[in-house]
Amino acid sequence: MWQTLKHWYHLLGSPRHFYRISGLWLPWVTLLAVAGLAVGLVWGLAFAPPDYQQGNSYRIIFLHVPAASGALMGYLAMGVAGLVGLVWRMKMAEVAIKAIAPFGAVLTAVALITGSIWGKPTWGTYWVWDARLTSMLILLFLYLGIIALQNAIRDPRQAGRAAALLAVVGVINVVIVRYSVYWWHSLHQPRTIRITDETAMPAEMLAPLLICMFSIYLLFAVTVLIRARTEILWRERRSNWVREEVTG
Repeated sequence: MWQTLKHWYHLLGSPRHFYRISGLWLPWVTLLAVAGLAVGLVWGLAFAPPDYQQGNSYRIIFLHVPAASGALMGYLAMGVAGLVGLVWRMKMAEVAIKAIAPFGAVLTAVALITGSIWGKPTWGTYWVWDARLTSMLILLFLYLGIIALQNAIRDPRQAGRAAALLAVVGVINVVIVRYSVYWWHSLHQPRTIRITDETAMPAEMLAPLLICMFSIYLLFAVTVLIRARTEILWRERRSNWVREEVTG
């Protein structure tokens, strides 16, 4: 088991091998992401029953929760990549951070916007300085800060290390987002899906929500693979294997 993990760690840590392997994965992951989103959104928006309290306004959950969950998972992945990049100086870790940040920022913005839209009929206002909302806004700023660092520093390695450090430090905010509704008085409802406890959602609502969440993760993977492959070609543009790939 350990030898297998070590083998894949070194394999995916090589830009050339990552480019080759990701090219095999990309079509299948894209197909699953698109099909899953189509099924989950149509099911949730058109066929799931209305909520007994919120009526049809709750249906934004099928976009809001997957976007928020994907944003948190994306930043956590950046934190892990940042730690690997700082400790082991792996180039692919820096590439991963650069590939994750833009779509992570998009998902965070989508979560904030859809949450505000949902908040109007639920709370009577689009925005309150609630612990969960404020920490999600900070998450957006962290994503944008990492993108800004990567573009402001001319040396790619220095830019990668600066972004990696901010990614690692910013994981603290992910923890705050996750537990803010339990640590402070919050208008935001507690988590909808529970692993250890019984989930309150009916199965006909929970199933499309889980499909949407899984599909957003896959869509995130698609964007990361595409951006990582583009970044690899740029960084390794003088390598012989890149010339062979380009010339066919």
